[in-house]
Amino acid sequence: MADLNRVILIGRLTRDIELRYTPAGAAVVNLNLAINYDFTTREGEKKKEVCYVTVVVWGKQAENCEQYLAKGSQVCVDGRLQYRSWEGQSGEKRSALEVVARNVQFLDRAKPDEQDERVEPSIERDEKEVTDGYSPEEEKE
Repeated sequence: MADLNRVILIGRLTRDIELRYTPAGAAVVNLNLAINYDFTTREGEKKKEVCYVTVVVWGKQAENCEQYLAKGSQVCVDGRLQYRSWEGQSGEKRSALEVVARNVQFLDRAKPDEQDERVEPSIERDEKEVTDGYSPEEEKE
């Protein structure tokens, strides 16, 4: 049987989106997603856990995310897990486990300041899209 690396998540954005472009001109955003998990303990106590996940979105889909999404927006992400490691500015080793989006579906309406009834597009990313080894997290250091 072949290996499978696929993640499907539904959650809400924890912050507004910052669209960036790589030196080669590729659009990229990081979605900071909160996924709530409600459960009941054996003792009958209701509990809630939150899992925070970084989702990297590339290309036209990244531009659509910036245009239509805001903090609190609910999205469904279909993607794959990716582990990255790099050296920080002061020489320390850094690493991240993140989701690279194949498809982002917008589950809410447009941003609050949008007045018209737009249909938010859901565009699948071409897996061969060039990222030039660029890492959106490296800019934050």
